[in-house]
Amino acid sequence: MTEGDWYAGLAPGYAVRPLTEADIPALLALCAGNPLFYRHCPPPPTAESLAGDLAALPPGKAPADKHFLGFWREGRLAAVLDLIEGYPAADTAWIGFFMTARETQGKGEGTALIGCLLRRLGERGFARAGLAYAKGNPQSRAFWQKNGFAPTGREKDAGGYTAVVMERRLAGKDR
Repeated sequence: MTEGDWYAGLAPGYAVRPLTEADIPALLALCAGNPLFYRHCPPPPTAESLAGDLAALPPGKAPADKHFLGFWREGRLAAVLDLIEGYPAADTAWIGFFMTARETQGKGEGTALIGCLLRRLGERGFARAGLAYAKGNPQSRAFWQKNGFAPTGREKDAGGYTAVVMERRLAGKDR
């Protein structure tokens, strides 16, 4: 496995690959199926906003650090992940966005995918995974807590909602 395709074989039963602008209709459909998320984390997505998300980077990060991945099963987009390596610290992988298709929620698939991701990140030498969820969204908070993430005590104004920062330590080869 080369550095560029570290996600190959990430999730058994899924074809995992970077999303492109050609995938925006499938991505928009997946996102539109999750109105509760956007009630807490406005605004609802558009094709234009998702095109911007495909390339959006935090300050100081390069396109090679970003992985906007689609998890495909039976030709359908089942989940999406936006991951930034080395943010906000070199030993941290930041989950900027993770969502599963509505019809798979509550069946353990999201938890299984995050478990695969966290194991792979630990194997790749990351010590922590971080993320933020929209304060007041009980579904997001419960999902991330179930997956071992804990609030750091930091919150940020995200324009339209308050983002609660969470983190989880990762097990790895050297830890």
